Amino acid sequence: MPIDCYYLPPSPPCRTIMLLAKALGIHFNFKLVNPMKGEHLTPEFVQMNPQHTIPTIDDDGFILWESRPIMAYLVGKYAKNDALYPKDPKQRAVVDQMMYFDAGSLYLGFLKCFFPICRGLANSLNEAEVARVEKSFQVLNALLDGREFATGDNLTIADFTLSTTICTMLMNPQHTIPTLDDNGVYLWESRAIMTYLANQYGKNDSLYPKEPKKRAVVDQRLYFDLGSLYQSFADYYYTLIFTGVTPDQAKFEKINNVLSFLDKFLEGENYAAGKTLTLADLALVVTISNFKLMDHDLSKYSNILKWYDRIQSEAPKFNEIESAGMKAFKDFVDNLRKNK
Repeated sequence: MPIDCYYLPPSPPCRTIMLLAKALGIHFNFKLVNPMKGEHLTPEFVQMNPQHTIPTIDDDGFILWESRPIMAYLVGKYAKNDALYPKDPKQRAVVDQMMYFDAGSLYLGFLKCFFPICRGLANSLNEAEVARVEKSFQVLNALLDGREFATGDNLTIADFTLSTTICTMLMNPQHTIPTLDDNGVYLWESRAIMTYLANQYGKNDSLYPKEPKKRAVVDQRLYFDLGSLYQSFADYYYTLIFTGVTPDQAKFEKINNVLSFLDKFLEGENYAAGKTLTLADLALVVTISNFKLMDHDLSKYSNILKWYDRIQSEAPKFNEIESAGMKAFKDFVDNLRKNK
């Protein structure tokens, strides 16, 4: 009978037990739980796991959470031998030591360093936390000196948990989403991803013109979105969303000032950067969607509203993609407000 596994694919702890399951030939019945949508807080899930964390497994009524105890359990019950988690007390103690090092130092440091940025609670890295992560890497590097694997000459479950933590950091040292993996080419920052996709896969250059002057205007608008429009949204609304505290009036006024700039850019224009739809429109329209979701008053920005309607009708699959994304964002915001 397959084991029910409640998980989210990007989560390093979830990936850890998925790797082990493959190694042991265990079949999981995967059940997606997205904490960003509050799905870990449903009455059914909380009743099953009062700590409401992922991964969580249900092995024929035996409920267990925390990835490292899950790994120890799976090896103990389903492995053909004890190679991955030795029964010898000394060997097992070293495996446990490395797993606790990952949980309490390496992975915890990763969370403290980067999670506030991912959640919009901070705009920059805390240098003290960065130093702690660096120290953890130095310790791990010393521990691995002369070893093939984390605890010696053989693969153990300690390697699974440490490797997923490190892999997450290596894939994107900035630890942000979205992150793209195109056959081993890792790229993050949405606007850089957009330009790469247009250059690599576009049938023509209409979305991101090759002509220097036209491309420069598109780039200008993309940087305006990142550094001014989206930043003004983040500075005001992310503070409001994540803390419940209304930011000072200056940040609200900055939003309207930046919106006035965009409205001026669009005066007499059908598109944000030229005479055709470009990447600039696709980036800016999503940011404006966020303002609309937060019920920000856009009524005095007639050029923005006309442009928004035009892009909404012309951008391929706009309603399909945006409706799903905005619903997820709204559910996330509503859930945060409900639990404050």
